Amino acid sequence: MRSNHLHAVLQLDKTSAAPKYLQLANAIMKAIRVGDLSKNDLLPSINELSAILDLSRDTIEKGYRYLKKNGIILSVPGKGYFIAHTDLDKKGYIALFFNKLSAHKKIVYDSFVKTMGEDYGIDLFVYNNDVNYFKSLLKNLNKDYQHIVVIPHFIKGKDQEIDIIREIPKDKLIVLGKELPELQGEYACVYENFEKDIYNALKQANKSLAKYKTLKLIFPDNSYFPKGIIKGFYKFCQEFKFEHLLVSNIQKEQISAGEVYINLIEEDLVRLLDKVLSLDLEIGKDVGVISYNETPLKKFILSGITTISTDFKEMGKLAAKVILNKSKDKIEVPFYLKMRNSL
Repeated sequence: MRSNHLHAVLQLDKTSAAPKYLQLANAIMKAIRVGDLSKNDLLPSINELSAILDLSRDTIEKGYRYLKKNGIILSVPGKGYFIAHTDLDKKGYIALFFNKLSAHKKIVYDSFVKTMGEDYGIDLFVYNNDVNYFKSLLKNLNKDYQHIVVIPHFIKGKDQEIDIIREIPKDKLIVLGKELPELQGEYACVYENFEKDIYNALKQANKSLAKYKTLKLIFPDNSYFPKGIIKGFYKFCQEFKFEHLLVSNIQKEQISAGEVYINLIEEDLVRLLDKVLSLDLEIGKDVGVISYNETPLKKFILSGITTISTDFKEMGKLAAKVILNKSKDKIEVPFYLKMRNSL
């Protein structure tokens, strides 16, 4: 903003009982609303504005701090203060922390945003299963977020996850995707029951599974997937007398007729299908395939891939509803089996 334009735009009422720092903040917000200030505009330094408006440095600093806390401006070391957001009519801002981007995470995000509506600003952060990056993102948030929604899936640093998430105020925290029994206090949680879900889904598929001899769960080493998946898989196989095995690396696996493979990650599904087809085995007859997490493409691949999956649309919707309803409930997300030709 040009200094010769400041007096006209940033009008403060010296007779008002309102604190000067708040008058300054309101004047800047008014300038944004009328278009005198735009996103990414550089604001004067604290010293400059102090001289121009004949106010103390403490007053200017307090006004900037108020705007920064509310996500309207941000500071960049060595460069100054910038306008961060120009949409001032939001009821609040929400930070979403996803462990990675994927087709099913997009379903969660789209459903969450749609349910929240247009009254809230939503910022998405992706921490790539990296606990240190997650810590850094949390530490450097430049807004006072009303709620912080976290999908807590870490590959390295799992032992730190509870300590880090404890730093988020419980009244702001929504845990998404899994329960954290070690986390004390009242907070909202929308979770998958991994052990129960896979057990019940395989039980529903039991009639189709009966034509196969061995069930194999592809569970990569050093993955972020909860061990509850393994427990539910073992429970089903033992109860219904299936030979069963964990496979850590599908690329090294020797595939034979009479086996069913359950994959957890999309890359393993591609490798599995490639290996089966290269052996001239028929999927759904010689080898069964069950894929974790429903995505739109799976009903078309090879005339349909059987899936066991959380209802990701409902997950996003439920996460939004606990915010809108100001709830601290812990809600289990529905889980479904979709039978297709691969089994």
